[in-house]
Amino acid sequence: MDSLLSDIRVLDLSRVLAGPWATQLLGDFGADVVKIERPGCGDDTRQWGPPWLGTESAYFLSANRNKRSVTVDLSCGAGQRVIRELAAGADVLVENFRVGTLQRYGLDPDELMERNPRLIVCSISAFGQDSSRADEPGYDAMIQASGGLMSITGSAAAEGGGPQKVGVAIADIMAGMYAANAVLAALYARGQSGRGKRIDVPLYDSQVAWLANQAMNYLVGGEVPARLGTAHPNLVPYQAFATRDGDLMLAVGNDQQFEACMRCLGCEDLARDARFDSNARRVANRDQLVAIIAGRLAQGTTADWLASFAAAGVPAGPVNDIGEVLGNAYASERGFVRHGRNRAGADVPMVANPVDFGATPVAGYRAPPLLGEHTDEVLREWLGYSAQDIDALRLEEAI
Repeated sequence: MDSLLSDIRVLDLSRVLAGPWATQLLGDFGADVVKIERPGCGDDTRQWGPPWLGTESAYFLSANRNKRSVTVDLSCGAGQRVIRELAAGADVLVENFRVGTLQRYGLDPDELMERNPRLIVCSISAFGQDSSRADEPGYDAMIQASGGLMSITGSAAAEGGGPQKVGVAIADIMAGMYAANAVLAALYARGQSGRGKRIDVPLYDSQVAWLANQAMNYLVGGEVPARLGTAHPNLVPYQAFATRDGDLMLAVGNDQQFEACMRCLGCEDLARDARFDSNARRVANRDQLVAIIAGRLAQGTTADWLASFAAAGVPAGPVNDIGEVLGNAYASERGFVRHGRNRAGADVPMVANPVDFGATPVAGYRAPPLLGEHTDEVLREWLGYSAQDIDALRLEEAI
């Protein structure tokens, strides 16, 4: 059965995470993703270990399944010629070089699009292609910090907490998600117009865009959001609490759930207390209510409280570590961990794409490629190169 993007060719000139995450999503949906890497060393993240699976870092493996690896030296003329020819037959090109780098290599995206008017070029950078900060570099942690996320992540200042980075490179991941969505929209538009699009996805702008309700809280209320730990700025009770033997997350979203929660805690009268009988009043009297709930929850076990909340329809859950998340019964039921074997014979575990298209599944789970594994194959398939052509490129050290 054909996958959703089985006729789409993606030339992936990106590295590290934001770009590779976008192209991995496209690969999951069936696109033929050709990842261009530097001969001899490849994507920077191939060296970002431990841990390792053979010679491959877990970091690299997390963002590069369902791709083919081709090594090309972009700094030499022969390598640049190969890229121009690959771009001439591609549907999508994704890159995250520093602004101006491709132009210095003779690979100006606008010129590539002139040669191939159907080409969609998606450029991911720290601050956009034409802003006053376009020349500045940017990594995920920098963007989390300067883009406001770290100011609202971590324990409250009154509790002695400082700003915290999210535990995964979420600024990169979200920029990759925006990029993949933009590419899909551009592919749809191309179906109407026959022409490609030039897409600009800045990490910083993406970070600001998904500040979501916190940004709106500031724009509407005028107060700068502060760190609240696990608590919610607009809902109470909505945070983690300690139990007698662990922790749980309580996530009450309306008055009915609050009433049910208070019954579970043996505090039915609090649902009618004028301090707490609406969400707005609960937010205003957050500290008082949280102290009462914390005292009650500390008297029972996590399992007992979760069972009680579940029976009453109160949203609550355990605070699991990653081993528990990937090793529990639900993970097995949903197929969270998939496997593929790479060219070296290693079994590569992969976290599944969560999207279910019903009768049209994701493309599968081909293990991330070894460096340069598909160079000859792609040059033959995409460009019709002969063995002699490929040997000549190797003699020039272009591939």
